[in-house]
Amino acid sequence: QVQLVESGGGLVQAGGSLRISCAASGSTLTKYPMGWFRQAPGKEREFVAGITSIGRITTYSDSVKGRFTISRDNAKNTMYLQMNSLSPEDTAVYYCNAPGKYDSGIYYAGDSWGQGTQVTVSS
Repeated sequence: QVQLVESGGGLVQAGGSLRISCAASGSTLTKYPMGWFRQAPGKEREFVAGITSIGRITTYSDSVKGRFTISRDNAKNTMYLQMNSLSPEDTAVYYCNAPGKYDSGIYYAGDSWGQGTQVTVSS
C-alpha cells in the first residue's frame, strides 16, 4: 500500500493562486497514475485532475480546465496541483489518490488516499 500526505492548503483570496503537494512514503510513484479529488461541504467527492505514470498525459474536470495544472516529480515521490484564478467554488478539502487507472482517458481511483488538505477561497 501507498501512504499519501497532502500539504500546502490554506486561505487565499479569489483570483489568487495556491500550490498543494502530495508526498508518498513506503513506495515510489513511478509505476502508476495518480490523481487529485476534492470534497466541499454538502457535496460528493469529485475528480479534479489525473496524471499518467510519467506525466506524459494529464486530464482535468471541466470545472478546473485552464486554471489548474497537475504535475509529478517521481524522483521526489511527490505530486503537485498548481491552482490559479481561484474562486470560492474551489473551496474544499483536496485529497490525493493512488494507484489510479486510466480507461479510455478516464481516471479511476485507487485504494490509497491522503488525509486531505483544506483549501479556502474568500471573496
